[in-house]
Amino acid sequence: MTKQIALLVEVPIACFRQSRAREYAETYPVPPPATVYGMLLSCVGEVNRFRHIGVKLAIAMLSQPQKSTVIRTFRRFKKREISYRNNARPDYQELLTDIRFVVCVDSQTESVQPNLTQRLREAFADPQVVNRFGGLCLGESRDLVNSIQLFQSETTELYWLKKDENGLLTLPYWVDHVGSQGTRWDRYHLEDSSSGNTPPQSSWTEIRGS
Repeated sequence: MTKQIALLVEVPIACFRQSRAREYAETYPVPPPATVYGMLLSCVGEVNRFRHIGVKLAIAMLSQPQKSTVIRTFRRFKKREISYRNNARPDYQELLTDIRFVVCVDSQTESVQPNLTQRLREAFADPQVVNRFGGLCLGESRDLVNSIQLFQSETTELYWLKKDENGLLTLPYWVDHVGSQGTRWDRYHLEDSSSGNTPPQSSWTEIRGS
């Protein structure tokens, strides 16, 4: 059985909050590999994010998401008492709309069995085998995935997220949820699919823990 799978994902609205954003919640212009990895784990009902360390992801955008800014209530716990009024205050947040992308999953360097590709294939072939909870989201619990399906290799213009040490996009592939010390980034740029729908070698990101 092949150890690769390609999925088409559509999300109406989402915010991929930049790691260093504070009061003004800026968004990355594309879904970071760390966020996509988390979505894939949720899809198969995996709660241990270390389970599929070593898997490689390649991401290609099909759309150019539109950016807008809203004002919403953010919670920052200054006091343990959850109802303390200074724990919540309005701030600006950037949102992306019409997010459509392809994620290719390569499990050849995974050591665990079944690997993530196998689990994804089983989930699409027989959804009843998946034991999961909550809605499938891309990032925040509010940012629900509209559809996720097997990607048919048709003639489609793709913009691959390629690793580039001089790239203008710095995206996390692993996030330290306790602090920032363990968060890991790579630099990328988007490039059109002049070579077809096969992921270029430089587009693969290996998920490595901190």
